[in-house]
Amino acid sequence: MAQVVIALGSNLDNPHSQLKKAKAFFESISSAPIVQSSIYSSEPVGPSSQDFLNAIVLIVTELKPEELFEKLKTQEKKQGRPSRYPKWTARTIDLDIIAFDNLVLHTDSLIIPHSEYKKRLFVLMPLRDVLPEWKDPESAQTIDELIEEASEIRISKTNLDW
Repeated sequence: MAQVVIALGSNLDNPHSQLKKAKAFFESISSAPIVQSSIYSSEPVGPSSQDFLNAIVLIVTELKPEELFEKLKTQEKKQGRPSRYPKWTARTIDLDIIAFDNLVLHTDSLIIPHSEYKKRLFVLMPLRDVLPEWKDPESAQTIDELIEEASEIRISKTNLDW
């Protein structure tokens, strides 16, 4: 059984509803009750003009990383995300594996820990909600150290419920 951190982001088609749909999906595949962060609102990275809603869920799974990755891509498609899309644009849902236990994996299709997460306050702040003592498996940096080094963006915790 692996403990997996997954980042969620949405800014199209009722983003709050999109996060709730994704949460229901995670509840259906997790071998233990999921843990979720607060929901954050953040400015987009890249060309999108609409703010995103972001969160983190923590699941437990028997799936291998590649199997989980495929399930995430299938769920994104079910929630209206096209299979081909420009990077950093508006989207119905984005589901990214941030960490898979303490695994470090670099393949052509999958990088764990996620290659961009250290730069993203919209991943790091919700991650701290769920795992305040977490350390990066490659650098051993704490979540607070990573937050301090991340680029500043406009981000705030919302009052939205799951």
